[in-house]
Amino acid sequence: MSLEKSAAQKSSMLYQIEEKPPLGVSILLALQHILAAFAGIIAVPLVVGSALGLSVEETSLMVSASIFVAGLTTVLQSKGLGPIGSRVSGMMGTDFTFANPVISVGSQFGMAGVVGATLAGSLVEIILSRFIKPLMRFFPPLITGTVVSLIGITLLPVSMDWAAGGSGAPDYASVENVSIAFVVMVFTLALNHYGKGLFSTASVFFGMVFGYLLCLFLGKIDLSAVNDAAWIALPKVFHYGVKFELSSILAFVPAYVVSLIGTVGIMMAIGEASNENISSERAASGVLADGVGSLVAGVFGAGPNTAFSQNVGLITLTKVASRHVMVLAGIILTVLGIFPKLSALISIMPQPVLGGVGVIMFGLVAAQGIKTLATVKIGDRELLIISVAFALGIGVTVRPDLLQHLPIALKMIFSSGISTGTLVALILNLVLKEK
Repeated sequence: MSLEKSAAQKSSMLYQIEEKPPLGVSILLALQHILAAFAGIIAVPLVVGSALGLSVEETSLMVSASIFVAGLTTVLQSKGLGPIGSRVSGMMGTDFTFANPVISVGSQFGMAGVVGATLAGSLVEIILSRFIKPLMRFFPPLITGTVVSLIGITLLPVSMDWAAGGSGAPDYASVENVSIAFVVMVFTLALNHYGKGLFSTASVFFGMVFGYLLCLFLGKIDLSAVNDAAWIALPKVFHYGVKFELSSILAFVPAYVVSLIGTVGIMMAIGEASNENISSERAASGVLADGVGSLVAGVFGAGPNTAFSQNVGLITLTKVASRHVMVLAGIILTVLGIFPKLSALISIMPQPVLGGVGVIMFGLVAAQGIKTLATVKIGDRELLIISVAFALGIGVTVRPDLLQHLPIALKMIFSSGISTGTLVALILNLVLKEK
């Protein structure tokens, strides 16, 4: 019966992990993934550059390097190279998990210290990736469903901020911003549900293009960033130099642990969305790609790389799990990293447009986790595990000030709702024995 169910689930996918859509369709789907993740990829270097007082040229160089390395690591994760890469549709990039340690180390030891900590810390994750296999037995469907739900739920505040115009925006939550997000959401939903063929499959892409053109008509897009961007920016190896300091390396280790936990959860979420069983070997290879990708990032002066959760909802929405689409997305990202004018065109995407599609995508990730939990026999013990994991995971997401007096290492581990909820679920599953 379970085999029949699995076959039925797989047949519901338009393109499974190993299937290749036609090239034209693949390009549109790849651009869709890029548009969904691009704001997250460039946000960290922009925040870091501002916090460290880097010049416009230096910040632009870091942004280009981040895009370039995100592309390389996405290809590495999705295509695979020997034992490296999970070979699923996994988007990679620099995550805010690393923003605080980068700023902290950078303010003391400069960018050379950040590069040294990125390189040394990546070796920690590479080593830890070899221990994922024995840990995967602690991830039954109860834990998997809880973690996948948390990934979606903890991302929803991000989509709400986007819909309002972006955190800190002078017109935050204006009627215009909220209206644009709502119109884009309705347009994308209608296209996905009622559209035929490519219009349904690439509904998020067309929704974003529609929103972009709408904002252009309303005068909400400033093209000066495109005019100011350079035509070509070749990535530079060890541009900032390298400086190894034990204290800076130790500051990065907790962030790499959080990255590892998050990546395991995202690999499982991709598996759930793709109707594919993610084995322990595959999850370990995904974490290894994290570590190797971060090593590459250090060489080019970008922030450490990790798996992106924003794109999981796209797989559920479009029913396209093809890793070949994501490999193409990685190749396009690499090209965008070399041609800043092209990446600038995407970077000025208005936040409400992202919010309109983000609400759908992140909500779908949460629903995917709930769908998995629905297959579990839930008694009092299971309810306790789910409820406490949800409460603490969502709690630290919406009230991060709760952690402000904790030691830095603990603050870093528990600042992510995903890592907090995952750790709590794992511990309770071990401690609360079945009666």
